[in-house]
Amino acid sequence: MDINNYSYSQSSPAQNQDAIEKSGYEDPRLQGNDFKEEPQLNVGGHGATQRRLRDYQITMIGLCSGIGTGLFVGTGSAYAKAGPAGLLLAYIVVGSVLWCVMQSISELATLIPTAGSFPHWATRFIDPAVGFSLAISYGYCYTIAIASEVSAAAILVSYWSDISPAVVISIGLFLILVINLCNVRFYGETEVASGAIKVLCFLGLVIVAIVITAGGAPNHDSIGFRYWNNPGAWTEFNGISGTTGHFLGFLSAFVNASFAFVGVETVVIGAGESVNPHRAIPKAARRVTYRIGFFYVLGALLIGLIVDPRNPNLTSGTGNANSSPWVIAIKQSGIKVLPSIVNACILVSAWSAGNSYCWVGSRMIVAMTTDRQLPQIFGRTWKNGVPWLAVITAWLFGPLAYLSLGSGGASQAFSWLLNLSTVAGLIAWATLCLCYIRFHRALRVQGVSRDSLPWKSPFQPYTAWYGFIGSTIITLICGFPVFLKGNWSASNFVSTYIGIPIFIVPIVGWKLIKKSKFVRAKDVDLWSGRYYPEHTGQKGPKTVAQRLVHSLA
Repeated sequence: MDINNYSYSQSSPAQNQDAIEKSGYEDPRLQGNDFKEEPQLNVGGHGATQRRLRDYQITMIGLCSGIGTGLFVGTGSAYAKAGPAGLLLAYIVVGSVLWCVMQSISELATLIPTAGSFPHWATRFIDPAVGFSLAISYGYCYTIAIASEVSAAAILVSYWSDISPAVVISIGLFLILVINLCNVRFYGETEVASGAIKVLCFLGLVIVAIVITAGGAPNHDSIGFRYWNNPGAWTEFNGISGTTGHFLGFLSAFVNASFAFVGVETVVIGAGESVNPHRAIPKAARRVTYRIGFFYVLGALLIGLIVDPRNPNLTSGTGNANSSPWVIAIKQSGIKVLPSIVNACILVSAWSAGNSYCWVGSRMIVAMTTDRQLPQIFGRTWKNGVPWLAVITAWLFGPLAYLSLGSGGASQAFSWLLNLSTVAGLIAWATLCLCYIRFHRALRVQGVSRDSLPWKSPFQPYTAWYGFIGSTIITLICGFPVFLKGNWSASNFVSTYIGIPIFIVPIVGWKLIKKSKFVRAKDVDLWSGRYYPEHTGQKGPKTVAQRLVHSLA
């Protein structure tokens, strides 16, 4: 490891020397050796993974990671409950919360781009107990999502064929395991390829939606803002009339939008394996604005133009393209070929999301080893830097998808497992913003200027506070329908809110067993795990696709 892997702030020499000692390095410039020291494993969040993800791969992961069936299919049910204006407003509000979360964690990831990532920040800036609990809840959220996405892929295939869903699930799980056991750079290439398909598909849907609205489809029906006038910009939620029903419809879409957005933040986890995190992560943070605007806000606006929110297919629950508002509009306009093409793109999106969730889950397991919250064997890697045991452990949640094929107890158990994970992503957003708030406070208490950081996110700490408060509010209201008159269901209440005590119990248990203490601002470690490369050794893009993505970056 050369001298570029050592971090020096614009502070006093004594502070810089303290930083070196705290980070687990010996300063070769002071000792006159040959610069061969490596960062110590498990110090400052360091793991045994390797930096192999290129900038263009991080760019595409940031643009498209986590986009699965929720964007293309799940939006339909939210639209039916909220109407055109409710859906659009919900995506704008939740998008603003996500933007604040991304800015906050991207600053941390640029400064401390280590394998420890999210759980390590919570351990370091809040309390080791919080880091332990965050790793469990966030890791579970994504490992169980592997099963969710491959199960969705099986349903999507049923649009064309009667092939056994078990066969589709088996093929999907096999491919996910193989790719995640390969060099992380190969994983990055699969994300670039699948991401390009997602972008091209959505771009095509945008063009088709504009054509349909303008009356250029085979049925020559010019729609315009018809559905904003009839049945209106808002719908009545659960039969409740007036402004109350409209507001509850918006609230319902608000919650749905939050679950669709969860997953965007996973690009920051790639900082620990990025060749040049000081460049790639800030760019990903800036590009998230375009992702929110293009995929979600523009998508919500166009859906409100091309589909009647009263269309029963929106809530049919088929799970394939027949429930997609895009496909519904395409069929109504008389276009014959596109529905199958869109279904194929959604299928790729579902599988790609499952693939990325396996990667995220395995890195959460590695993160727990960096703070010695799991046995070190789970952090072991092959020569190519792949944490093989962590990958296999995360992947083993995938076969739970077979439960969805059963009836009665098995299918119900699978639904419960999914419901338990839905709130975990929102809790993670709030916790990560709190990590930044504590980090920002530590900088002030210890007299460290943010000007010394490699990248500063805008409007801090207000950005982090907005993200924290917004995420907390969404977490608390996500199960509001059960509190409406005549809607009470003990099972729905428990499945919606059980994620909160699941997050709290590990914190209490860790504090009782390990006697950990809240980290005060004056004691926060601001130095270990930093990375300051001047020479990344990164080569420029070679292929046409790589050059295209690189130019977008």
